[in-house]
Amino acid sequence: MGFSEIDRNLLERCLARKPRSWEDFVDRFLSLFYHVVDHTAAAANIRLSPADRDDVCAEIFLRLIENDFAILRRFRGQASLASYLAVVARRITLRLLREKMPPPGSEVQLGQLLHVAPPIEQQLGSREEVERLLERLPETESRAIKLFYLEGKPYVEIARALGVSENSVGPILSRARENLRRHLATQAALSQEDPG
Repeated sequence: MGFSEIDRNLLERCLARKPRSWEDFVDRFLSLFYHVVDHTAAAANIRLSPADRDDVCAEIFLRLIENDFAILRRFRGQASLASYLAVVARRITLRLLREKMPPPGSEVQLGQLLHVAPPIEQQLGSREEVERLLERLPETESRAIKLFYLEGKPYVEIARALGVSENSVGPILSRARENLRRHLATQAALSQEDPG
């Protein structure tokens, strides 16, 4: 679907700062942004409260009006306005979610991201232990975890690095997290059986 006349008119009104144009813009695209935020957070395995979700959407709108609507002025009409805004919203959301995630290389926090119990989480106390654990994963899953959690790369870059479609990255990360949880649980069970 291309750039519709309704969206063209709405965009022109916003850029010209016509009365009620921004309110109309918000009304038209708010539900799209909520959808993008929810989907992006779910793919990153991050739970957002309704207040967090509202904050992210508010930040998206703030970024859109920054520098005299610079992001909107860059739109060239080669796709639908909704498609362009979805990409923009996803990038902004990913940046904001990354701020809620641990810094690259934070091994103990990797355990928290995997939602593992504290005793298991303590096994991730050193970089070497994390590397050993990741070696047990299939290569694609291991690389995906490193790129996403330890290097903070977005899905599009991970997809390029792995040679897969961007839509495959979420399922790969989910499988990898599940496999890591299983390995961690096994390690914990073995260490309880053999305390010495």
